[in-house]
Amino acid sequence: MLKSDDPDEHAADEDLPSKQEEDAPVNERSPAQTLLQLTSGYWVSQAIYVVAKLGIADLLKDGAKTCADLAKVTGTDAQSLSRVMRALASVGVCTEMDGGRFGLTPLAGPLQTGVPDSMRAWAILLGEESYRAWGELLYSVKTGEPAFDHVYHMRRFEYLGQHPDAADVFNTAMTALFGRVHAAVVKAYPFSGFTKVVDVGGGNGFLLTLILKANPHVTGVLFETPTVIQDARRYIEAAGLTARCDTVAGDFFVAIPEGGDAHLLAHVIQSFDDDRSVTILRHCRRAMAPHGKLLLVEPVISPGNAPSFAKLLDLHMLVVTGGRQRTEAEYRTLLGSAGLRLTNVIPTESGESIIEGVRA
Repeated sequence: MLKSDDPDEHAADEDLPSKQEEDAPVNERSPAQTLLQLTSGYWVSQAIYVVAKLGIADLLKDGAKTCADLAKVTGTDAQSLSRVMRALASVGVCTEMDGGRFGLTPLAGPLQTGVPDSMRAWAILLGEESYRAWGELLYSVKTGEPAFDHVYHMRRFEYLGQHPDAADVFNTAMTALFGRVHAAVVKAYPFSGFTKVVDVGGGNGFLLTLILKANPHVTGVLFETPTVIQDARRYIEAAGLTARCDTVAGDFFVAIPEGGDAHLLAHVIQSFDDDRSVTILRHCRRAMAPHGKLLLVEPVISPGNAPSFAKLLDLHMLVVTGGRQRTEAEYRTLLGSAGLRLTNVIPTESGESIIEGVRA
């Protein structure tokens, strides 16, 4: 290799971490080395997106394969795919074996389709539209507006309504991501005290069907947009709950079905700013029975500097929907603005909470 006499080039080389520095334990890394890893984090997330999009984990579930074999099936360049796989092997997402073969690790297991706690759709969701929007985080910080709207010239849910493939990925990701959360909600809260639960913005009805199965005397109403309600009806029918669960199409910014003694909103309020959230909550208050309960399922931001997925998810809401995650005090204020009173915050095993409210 030719050597350069340019002193600036040697200086640049000296700034790069050595192999020993890269392999140093986390607690022995310098601040600069730690920041190097943090700032390049999207290199890893995009590499994970690529293998998720290509279905690599599904192709490797029966055993290791070479990238030449994988490339034939996925229509990719074998050498480039090999470089992606090698990089992911260095962070434990797969493993490189003799003969140029790659296999799955436990960390790669959730990238398979249809497995418990599958993260494949989530990885695709973050790697496509969300990734482009996150590239404009500075826009959101400067303006307070969602970068998604700036990039795509429409709101996130409007975009999903016009792009069925993206909507399918979104719905699959939400169902998989919140499966454990919803099971924990049913375990943590006494839904047996209700006779009818109205699930507002309940997606395909996954949470409501869990509640109804666990409480045979309870009936339900699933309220969703016209574009989502058809899939929800099929899901509820497949669950054998059509006789106990009505489906209603509508817009929660206009009105919400009455008749329930509990109105449930799971991961709805986080998607909207305070003004739009108060509008939804006021409609809930109007629809609630005099002694009915309002139940929000959301992360609740805790004080302090401990690692917090909720605080990162809060940024995601800023960028993608214009919504936010909130503290308990902020939920108390938000409910108060809608004529409601926060009565309890019930933690669940999932790390998310059930925020209970009643009419003020």
